[in-house]
Amino acid sequence: MAATTACAQSGKEQSGKERSGKGQVEKGEQQPRLRADALRNRERIIAAARETMVEFGAAVPLDEIARRAGVGNATLYRHFADRLELIHHVTLSVMSRTADRAERALAEESDAFQALRRFAHAAVEERIGALCPLLSDGVDRDHPDLLAARDRLEAAVEAVMGAARDSGQLRTDIAVGDLMVAITQLTRPLPGWGSPRAESGGGCMDFDTFVHRHLQLFLDGLQTPARSELPGAAATLEDLRRRSS
Repeated sequence: MAATTACAQSGKEQSGKERSGKGQVEKGEQQPRLRADALRNRERIIAAARETMVEFGAAVPLDEIARRAGVGNATLYRHFADRLELIHHVTLSVMSRTADRAERALAEESDAFQALRRFAHAAVEERIGALCPLLSDGVDRDHPDLLAARDRLEAAVEAVMGAARDSGQLRTDIAVGDLMVAITQLTRPLPGWGSPRAESGGGCMDFDTFVHRHLQLFLDGLQTPARSELPGAAATLEDLRRRSS
């Protein structure tokens, strides 16, 4: 989502073995049209990569991604030359899915603030906070596909918040960056979660069960009339990109 755009903007150069393959699709390079079964396999691989990278991080074995997708290793490498190319397409998938959610919420909800609520709760399901650290690593921030996806996503989120603001329900000292930071923080996994110690009760508890509850508390704080004056200025997406560069 928009937080993903900030993550992608801060992409750092990656060295070593991951860059030795074909890597991401070159700028302007056209992808060949895929058969229906090949397209389904590609979509399954991307979905499995999103899930496993959220669970285990960017270094999850590609064999595990193939297994989760229900395809062979050869099929995975036929679609994606290396890990970096796969992460590139995971980024595009997350941004596209989140933009879809924003556009549908605005089109289908008659109440503008309810559209904002619906989008925010749907957006946390993308687990942007968990994906952000791995998506920023080595992503080509100037790739045309990434720029187009980012522009579409930003426009969709701006439209949802703009409608809520124009309806008089959203406080005026809030910008898109404020919402994206909150969603990112709410979906960022805590250190130690997922380890055997945590699962046995000795580490962090599963805070995922509280995400929607705490998001609702945050959204209530966005409504007018505001009960306090916020310190600092509203955070825009440009602010997030500038601070992460």
